Amino acid sequence: MKSEALRWADDGLSMLESGSWTENKYLTLFNYLQIFSTGMRRSWGKRIYIDLYAGPGCARIEGTTKIFKGSPLLALSVKVPFDKYVFCEMVPPSLDALRKRVSLVSPSAEVTYIPGDCNESIDEIIAVIPRPLKSNTVLTFCFVDPFDLSVQFRSLRRLAEARRIDFLVLLALFMDANRNEKHYTNLQNTKVDFFLDSSDWRDDWNEYKRRDDSFPRFLASEFEKRMIEIGYLKSDQNTKEFRSTEKNLPLYHLAFFSKSERGYDFWKKGTSYSSPQISLDL
Repeated sequence: MKSEALRWADDGLSMLESGSWTENKYLTLFNYLQIFSTGMRRSWGKRIYIDLYAGPGCARIEGTTKIFKGSPLLALSVKVPFDKYVFCEMVPPSLDALRKRVSLVSPSAEVTYIPGDCNESIDEIIAVIPRPLKSNTVLTFCFVDPFDLSVQFRSLRRLAEARRIDFLVLLALFMDANRNEKHYTNLQNTKVDFFLDSSDWRDDWNEYKRRDDSFPRFLASEFEKRMIEIGYLKSDQNTKEFRSTEKNLPLYHLAFFSKSERGYDFWKKGTSYSSPQISLDL
């Protein structure tokens, strides 16, 4: 899939300003969504798409005129559409822009918009995901794309306990965690407490750094450990790294989690066209 197919014309509405590496992220996501939405069609009665940080629906690459569809519009653009879409966004102008763009891309799609912080709206999100029945099974794909370590693990656990969900999570391990290690390890700061749903993670970090002083590797390991504890399978190739275009420095990882080996097979196929994936061992 060439990136030109994902382009969006300037419509004068609110949009994100993103680095050049975002283009590869969108290509990776769209390629996977095509495989997921098509491959799961015959196995599940309904396929649901959730975007916890939906944004305005498109992004301009900084310093260029390139504008790409964001994750909500990409999910709406797959050849075999999802049966239902749930978009959560806390910034009112972004949510308004998203509504207008969705009406252009897919006016007939079944879409639920949930305003506000996704971490405070989990029960509302769960309520709009159809309950599975023997005669109508339901599989949900949830994309989690924050700018930093904003997502709270307890939110993902609540979703996973309530419904059958595969997750693709952006882990801002270098663009946020690595840069803010001293700030986040301060006892007064609770960012990582919520990210890992733990108040004693600093004790684990002090033990971990005796053998490895990488804060990003520690957080990646702890996050994966928690996903495995709630039933997700461990995989050696569930993570794809993204680096800055200019200096080739690591920025973040997309980490995929499923309770099915088939889910990981689809993830591997969806990312095989580009740079190799790596495990959460980093």
